[in-house]
Amino acid sequence: MLFIEYPKCSTCKKAKKWLDEHKIEYTNRHIVEDNPTYEELKKWYKISGLPLKKFFNTSGILYREMNLKDKLPNMSEVEQLRLLSSNGMLIKRPLIVNDEEILIGFKEDKWAEALL
Repeated sequence: MLFIEYPKCSTCKKAKKWLDEHKIEYTNRHIVEDNPTYEELKKWYKISGLPLKKFFNTSGILYREMNLKDKLPNMSEVEQLRLLSSNGMLIKRPLIVNDEEILIGFKEDKWAEALL
């Protein structure tokens, strides 16, 4: 299982603590130093079954600076995936990735249901 985080993010810290407390093994990945690729994001998007917008960090500074709220509805799926793969700070975090499931953001009840 892959745990993708931005180490300075308080939500990521909470999620990591939760994983450790529940003795769940994971491989850690820094979302900025090792940004998910276009192909990875495409695969994860398909596995997740979620709208692509859920992968965007809509509360992030970069999202607001780029005015993505207005631009995303007019962008194709390919354009959105390319944009996400261009900068890890655009991606909602933390992310849990395994072969069957993708968890985006930390919601303790959803994580417990999926991982315990």
